Amino acid sequence: MLTVTTVNVNGVRAAAKKGFLGWLESTSADVVCLQEVRAEPDQLPAPLRDPDGWHAYHAPAAAKGRAGVSVLTRRAPTAVRVGCGAAEFDASGRYLEIDVPHAGATVTVGSLYLPSGEVGTPRQDEKHRFMDAFLAHLTALRERAAQDGGHALVCGDWNIAHQEADLKNWRSNQKSAGFLPEERAWLTSVLAPDAWTDVVRALHPDTTGPYSWWSYRGKAFDNDSGWRIDLHVATGALAKTAARAVVERAPSYDRRWSDHAPVTVAYDL
Repeated sequence: MLTVTTVNVNGVRAAAKKGFLGWLESTSADVVCLQEVRAEPDQLPAPLRDPDGWHAYHAPAAAKGRAGVSVLTRRAPTAVRVGCGAAEFDASGRYLEIDVPHAGATVTVGSLYLPSGEVGTPRQDEKHRFMDAFLAHLTALRERAAQDGGHALVCGDWNIAHQEADLKNWRSNQKSAGFLPEERAWLTSVLAPDAWTDVVRALHPDTTGPYSWWSYRGKAFDNDSGWRIDLHVATGALAKTAARAVVERAPSYDRRWSDHAPVTVAYDL
């Protein structure tokens, strides 16, 4: 098995004070993808910068205190790459990928923090520019994996709920960033047949959710009024090996260490 977890930590130093390190010590994952780390490596204490038993790689954002992605892997990677090949975004702390040898093949695992956007502002324009650039990267990544006989997996906070089943209050969010028709259409193009697969949805095709993000406001968590925006998006052959997926939802509001929950998938390669 190759077990991979993705989670937006909403500030890794804050998450560490609430229980993230305990979770990391107990997880059985082989690879952990983190988003919204919000720190330079030299700002992190050793247990976060280089946790015992892990090879850790970080891609902070040039804008201090924003974004930032990391990948932790138990097995040393054969390659590490930062960015998606777009000059505007390669220092934005939004994408980092590694190549991991597993079962005689190379598995590329990427940690993605796609911009959240905000309707009617430059932030939404930035999101669309990133989406355009990242789609080109996804195409090249899939083609390279196919040519080399390997696999590719992009985990992270995609900041788009694809279908009505992916958020509780879809009717009231049809004009909200993250559920706009054009965003959903873009994700549909990513998930075209014979391209990429939304692994958790493929394993749970007829269910609502399972949600991975709940606002800290109101009773969203207690009422399970969430969004499913933290995705495992895999090339077809890898997606077919997915044996089980789970959202590691905290047992209660006060035991959360992020507003997102870890999404873990075991791949039987």
